Formats: sequence, C-alpha cells, structure tokens
Amino acid sequence: QVLLVESGGGLVQTGGSLRLSCTASGRTFSNYDMGWFRQAPGKDREFVSAISWSGGSVNYADSVKGRFTMSRDNAKNTVYLEMNSLKSEDTAVYYCAANTVGKWGVYPYARQSSYDYWGQGTQVTVSS
Repeated sequence: QVLLVESGGGLVQTGGSLRLSCTASGRTFSNYDMGWFRQAPGKDREFVSAISWSGGSVNYADSVKGRFTMSRDNAKNTVYLEMNSLKSEDTAVYYCAANTVGKWGVYPYARQSSYDYWGQGTQVTVSS
C-alpha cells in the first residue's frame, strides 16, 4: 500500500508561480515512477508530467512544457511540480500518481491506467 499526499496548491494570479509537493509512504519510493495529472472543472483528468524512478527522465504535456518542471528527492520520498507563468487554464485539481510495477519506457506514462496509486489532489486556482 502506498499513500500519496499532495500539498502546495492555492490561489495565485496569472503569471505567478506555485510549487506542488507529493510525499509518499513506503520504503521503496525510489523504485516508483511518478506522474502528475490535473482535472479542470467539467473536464476529464489529463496528463501533466511524469518522472522516472531515478529522476533521469522527465516528460511533459505540450500545454505545460517550458513552464512546469517536475523533479524528485528520493531521500525525502517526495516529487515536486514547479509551476511558473501560470495561466487561467491551469486552474484544476492536481493529482500525483505512482507506478509501482511498470518499467519506465515500456508503459504509456501519460495514461492514467498506468498508475496504481493516486493522491487525493490539491486545488490550484489561477485568477486574472
């Protein structure tokens, strides 16, 4: 069982920045690939970013590329999502997810079904 807890969401103005954190339970966090997804009101949940177990490979959705940075600290069992130049369309509930069984590069990292554990989400609201 893996428990994921997100934090760092809040209200920010357009063009501002936020850093989300997701802390995981368990002693084998360094073996997990991790992902961030988001769900805007009235829309389906969508892929934002994913990072390999080592942190050596990171992928982003086109909508956030160049503005968001995903990273991890395996010593702290935590992944981060640094969000800059925020836009109103970034408003959503942000979820972190863990893939504890797959092999990076083999499964589709942008697909929700690739992840077997999910956090409860943290709200990000970008106001103009």
